[in-house]
Amino acid sequence: MKIKSLQAREILDSRANPTVEVKIILENGAEAKAAVPSGASTGENEALELRDNNEERYGGKGVLTACQNIIEKIYPSIRDFSVFDQQKVDQKMLEIDGTKNKSTLGANAILAVSLSVARAAANARMMPLWKYLQEKFEIEQREDVVLPALMMNVINGGAHADSGLDFQEYMIVVDGFDNFSERLRAGTELYHALGKELKGRGFKTAVGDEGGFAPALNSNEEPLELMTKIINESSFVNQGDVQLGMDVAASEFFDGENYKLTLEEETIPGVYLAKKYEQWLEKYKIRLIEDPFSEKDWESWKAFTNSHENNLTLIGDDLLVTQKQFLTRAIEEKACNAILIKVNQVGSLTETMETIKLAKESNFKIAVSHRSGETWDDFIADLAIATQAEFVKFGAPARTERSTKYNRLAEIALDLGK
Repeated sequence: MKIKSLQAREILDSRANPTVEVKIILENGAEAKAAVPSGASTGENEALELRDNNEERYGGKGVLTACQNIIEKIYPSIRDFSVFDQQKVDQKMLEIDGTKNKSTLGANAILAVSLSVARAAANARMMPLWKYLQEKFEIEQREDVVLPALMMNVINGGAHADSGLDFQEYMIVVDGFDNFSERLRAGTELYHALGKELKGRGFKTAVGDEGGFAPALNSNEEPLELMTKIINESSFVNQGDVQLGMDVAASEFFDGENYKLTLEEETIPGVYLAKKYEQWLEKYKIRLIEDPFSEKDWESWKAFTNSHENNLTLIGDDLLVTQKQFLTRAIEEKACNAILIKVNQVGSLTETMETIKLAKESNFKIAVSHRSGETWDDFIADLAIATQAEFVKFGAPARTERSTKYNRLAEIALDLGK
């Protein structure tokens, strides 16, 4: 079934920045849409998000050029392809672009088309998107579908908020429970309990980019104390599996040699930052740490993973940027044991799936993630189910661009009787 038309337009994301939305219409009249996200803190090796750089529109952040590339360059090249030839469509776009970082067409242009093609194909087959993705990319299907643990970002810092916290995200990691609905309820009620606790202590409860609270706390450890308190005082302490997680986003405060922690007024090398984590591991139930060190500090990554690979999930985000070349190095050097998957870091669905397959073959855990600048699009919820990801990272259960992903997971869970 061929593509009848592609429409591309500029829409606003959750941070009031322009992004790309694509609408695809097939020969039989079936249609689908997709919208791409954008990040606030980005790894330097991410695929390029093409912006207009016209300061007279949206401060230079417009995406009209990317939309124009879809209409004038991409569509004429793929119009005769079957919508079911996902890999062929993606490969053609990569050939047209011809650059390593997708700077000609823009990763935002390529990805928007790539995701819309997959969604349109699933609609044409009258299949759930997650099921179609499993079939199309030949992902081994378990008889019993396992739903992912929820990495709920409940306290925002770093580049995601003006809270003063050096670390970017503090998460409640919710797993277990009798069904997914109860798992989601637990995370949501703990989020509200945290808000009440903060308010009771006199903190403002405004939220950051990803829906988490952004209080001006006194140290980078204080969020762990607060979250532990509300978990221990909740009815969920003896139910399910509720632990803590952090996205340190350490590249943001690394100067090439040391890590500058503003709140503690410390400038320390990786070995001392590792000791700080180890002290916290003894005090708190921490299940995972994302980007504990800079993407340029591979030695600290390797040393810490060597010590903690059996008792801690260490997730590479900026380190790996959803790309096979960096994942391959991490596997060979044993730099981490899990990967964060952000579709716009690599810029096409096919490349994303190739990275996920390599991760699974290497026994890496997978966390499918949103970005700080999100949209209505819930594609990544289906992606997580399709790939049997161990974790999802969709932000706090607040703000519609976050909750729509959780709601899609809940819908799939209901369909599966989970």
